[in-house]
Amino acid sequence: MISGKMKVIYIAGAYRSGSESSVFDNIMKARAVAQELWHKGWIVICPHTNTMFMGNGKDDTIFLEGDLELLRRCDAIYMLKGWQESKGATAELRLARELDLDVYGFGSPM
Repeated sequence: MISGKMKVIYIAGAYRSGSESSVFDNIMKARAVAQELWHKGWIVICPHTNTMFMGNGKDDTIFLEGDLELLRRCDAIYMLKGWQESKGATAELRLARELDLDVYGFGSPM
């Protein structure tokens, strides 16, 4: 059993891409970091795996709004390498800073 309060971290980075195989690559990159963070003692929110392949070309606003609500309930955010190319991840980082969350990542593991 783990003692003490466990902290919750949110993974932010590119999801959408020009092809399904690139979306899959983005999901797998986020998943790999999520697995590493779980093993370091974090509770991990990984939106990439939470709603993977649910968009089907439809409006994904509900997912983006839901992701921001999940972020509001976290202690920290982990920015994946290349997050700057993602409008969603940029908005997530902006909100994390407004909430004064700890910020980690930018492509290198903690």
